[in-house]
Amino acid sequence: MYNRAMGIERVIDTSLHEDDAEENVVEFSLRPTNFEEYIGQKRLKTNLKLAIDAAKKRGDVLDHILLYGPPGLGKTTMAGVIAHEMGANFRATSAPSIEKAGDLASILTNLTDGNILFIDEIHRLRRAVEEILYSAMEDYKLDIVIGKGPAGRSVKLDLPHFTLIGATTQTGNLAAPLRDRFGHSYRLEYYGEDDIQKIIERSANLLEAKIEPDAAKLLAQRSRLTPRIANRLLKRVRDYADVNGDGIIDVPTAKSALEMLEIDELGLDPADRNMLSLMLDKYGDKPVGLNTIAALTGDEASTIEDYYEPFLMRLGMIQRTPKGRIATDVARKHLKK
Repeated sequence: MYNRAMGIERVIDTSLHEDDAEENVVEFSLRPTNFEEYIGQKRLKTNLKLAIDAAKKRGDVLDHILLYGPPGLGKTTMAGVIAHEMGANFRATSAPSIEKAGDLASILTNLTDGNILFIDEIHRLRRAVEEILYSAMEDYKLDIVIGKGPAGRSVKLDLPHFTLIGATTQTGNLAAPLRDRFGHSYRLEYYGEDDIQKIIERSANLLEAKIEPDAAKLLAQRSRLTPRIANRLLKRVRDYADVNGDGIIDVPTAKSALEMLEIDELGLDPADRNMLSLMLDKYGDKPVGLNTIAALTGDEASTIEDYYEPFLMRLGMIQRTPKGRIATDVARKHLKK
């Protein structure tokens, strides 16, 4: 993500970059493909294993699944793992790319029995598109209208039995009729530092990069407890080690690289610190509205809400109130203001 106020790309941004999703001949995907490879989220994996084993035993498809939680925690990856464990074909799309009802109808009619359809950012579905999903999820029927005006008629088509996996960072923005049609609903939690360290060491092995355990631990401490950020930091530090050292990532190399990236000991980058500083300098301990913060930083309000706030709130640096956001004493102490 490009931060307009700071003029830099955020390395610790939790949104998905193209280089995170695309595979190439040198660096293949770091995503795990099964539960054994998937590190962390133990409770989620236990529940899903039970559901998958039961569905396989019955020879049935899985109930529809809703995965929610902060960005970068592995919702898309988990959807792929579920498809692999079920031995099902995996079709992935995102809600913003489904612009009209016909787009979704085309996707649904091209599915076959047992397929898994993954819709990312499902809370951003347009209402007309969302309403088509109701009968598709519940009855495996597709209601479409042919023609317009008095000549228009409704046609009901049978759909194959499929599993919809929806992912969202904002469950509150999901319409109740859609949310109620998911048979399973699971929240992905922030990872522990030990799990993040394991993810970094696994990714380093896949990337054929040498990293010392203490260096992996240091990166884990600054990865905001988020696998996507951990992998991105690992790649940046690996680049630094290749150019400025012998390619081995040790603690001094990791510290130098993180210092260059301006990522502090809590995992905050210049954009985080800039936002907190503006709030403290201009408003002190008074609440400030989300749109005002967006105007101060040059970011969109949704960007602040989705990508800045979750971790800063977890650290206790931002507090939400009915009147707005407040930068806390924890933030003041960290920034030494």
